[in-house]
Amino acid sequence: MGRGKGSIGTAFLVGTVLVGAGACGAGGTASADARTTHSAQAPAAAASAAPSPSGASASPSSSASATPSSTAPSRRPATSAPAVPAQPKPTKAPPKPPPMLLNTITPTDGATVGVAMPVSVVFTNPVAPSARASVEQHLKVSASRPTTGAWHWMSSTRADWRPKTYWHSGTKVSVDAELAGVSNGNGRVGTHSYHHAFTIGDDVEATVSVTGHTMKVTRDGTTVRTVPIDAGSKDWPSWDGTMAVIDKQPKVRMTSCSVGISCDKKDKDYYDLTLPWDVHLTNSGTYLHYSTGDPYPGHSVGSHGCVHLSLADAKWFYNYVKQGDPITITGSPRGKAAPDNGYADFNLSWSQWLAGSASGARTTLSY
Repeated sequence: MGRGKGSIGTAFLVGTVLVGAGACGAGGTASADARTTHSAQAPAAAASAAPSPSGASASPSSSASATPSSTAPSRRPATSAPAVPAQPKPTKAPPKPPPMLLNTITPTDGATVGVAMPVSVVFTNPVAPSARASVEQHLKVSASRPTTGAWHWMSSTRADWRPKTYWHSGTKVSVDAELAGVSNGNGRVGTHSYHHAFTIGDDVEATVSVTGHTMKVTRDGTTVRTVPIDAGSKDWPSWDGTMAVIDKQPKVRMTSCSVGISCDKKDKDYYDLTLPWDVHLTNSGTYLHYSTGDPYPGHSVGSHGCVHLSLADAKWFYNYVKQGDPITITGSPRGKAAPDNGYADFNLSWSQWLAGSASGARTTLSY
């Protein structure tokens, strides 16, 4: 086809809170993902060479004297110089439009992820509503098992594809973003194609009961372990709903100031802690982790929105889960996390999901 394919690696575009960033709060800003961008080459200006004009034919030379005879002057028909053709003016090629590029595609190429993991594509520039159906048609999802799903625009720069229900374990998935020549409706045109492939791993799920102070972990439908937890307090409740794991880190510095709780060191809600075994759920700073302030969870002491586990349970859970595993929190008065607050895509019903799609539901292509 004459197009190249590239692969974008991501460090979880939508909001990994890195060491030095805050957590466990309602506010907070997501740190930027590692990005791969492509710079468009400027079109070379080809200077047209002006064609050379044809030269005039030389008049035949005369061997006779230049002085005409006095008795019979010589007469010759007058000759005119041939017309010089008009020189064509060089024309400039029209400028190429600026490129439509992608910041990230998640999951990364070659990853193994959980059953609730969406495909998330982030563009460098906004895509106009009028162009979204065309763009969706060029974002092709293939799977080894036929799967019904759809794209949904979280914003003008982010589109997620999720199945109607969770993926089946073992499914091989590929994403081909064939965007070369595709317009974003705002004056930009795609110049690259991208390819990512990933695998759906074991069906690992966790259900947190805020009121019961427990978390049940299952694998392929069988309960593996039930552990004690503490979730958010009544003043700082946890999010409800299903959130796919964004990522995990062995240590995260969590500060109350970074998530808008308090920057006053004298405030009872102020904290600045580096805590271990952190499983990341939302861009706004929700984690499952161990807390030195709540070392023996399972009672009424609440957090600032995170879910606390004991040190041993936090380490075990950290090593057990992977990106895309669904964590469902129940019994919190706060309400469900917004679908774009990390990967909470399954907090929308299927009809709500389709309302944000420009091209509707379709079955995956054959892998």
